[in-house]
Amino acid sequence: MKNEVLKYIKLFLGFFICSLGIVIIIRSDLGFSPWNVLHQGISKVGNITIGQASILVGILVITLDAFLGEQIGSGSIFNIIFIGSFMDLILFSKLIPLSHNPFIGVLMMFIGLFILGIGCYMYISTGLGCGPRDALMVALTKKTNFSVRFIRSSIEITVLVIGYFLGGYVGVGTVITAVFTGSFIQYVFKMFNFDVKSVIHRNIKDEGILLKAYISKKQ
Repeated sequence: MKNEVLKYIKLFLGFFICSLGIVIIIRSDLGFSPWNVLHQGISKVGNITIGQASILVGILVITLDAFLGEQIGSGSIFNIIFIGSFMDLILFSKLIPLSHNPFIGVLMMFIGLFILGIGCYMYISTGLGCGPRDALMVALTKKTNFSVRFIRSSIEITVLVIGYFLGGYVGVGTVITAVFTGSFIQYVFKMFNFDVKSVIHRNIKDEGILLKAYISKKQ
């Protein structure tokens, strides 16, 4: 049970670090990330909020993940809920100052991408299920045998193009995140000697069986 508790601590710490990286990118004030360009484009076309668009995209992507054979675990569900919540918390705290200098903004952008990579490594390596967008990266990496860098960059550029044509806002930072996110994540994975293809994620059903066995043992 101690190992399970440590797994969940690592999971939520990973979520928080991911959120911190995303907020640093946002506060660089150089433009939306590719996924948020897509969310904004969908919100304009569908006359819904960006948050509602994000949830809709998350549901569609997690369905695609399941079709591609990725396990949907508690980490997948918690990812949707807590990364956004941690982002709101960090933004509300005003911990990260807003950049008013493009050179500082670019520096913040790259720092944010590196921190995001560390967060992704931490929570994905628990084996409790990837978030919808990261699960898509993992699934396509496994299916195609291409590098994490190539797959992640391809995904980012694809959603960026779709979002742009739907009316989403694109800035210099958008292009930077689209091109370099995959490279930073791959670098962090190599830094920790982490092979994402070797991760076998536990699904929600398996976690329920483990929890039931633990409760029965205690009785």
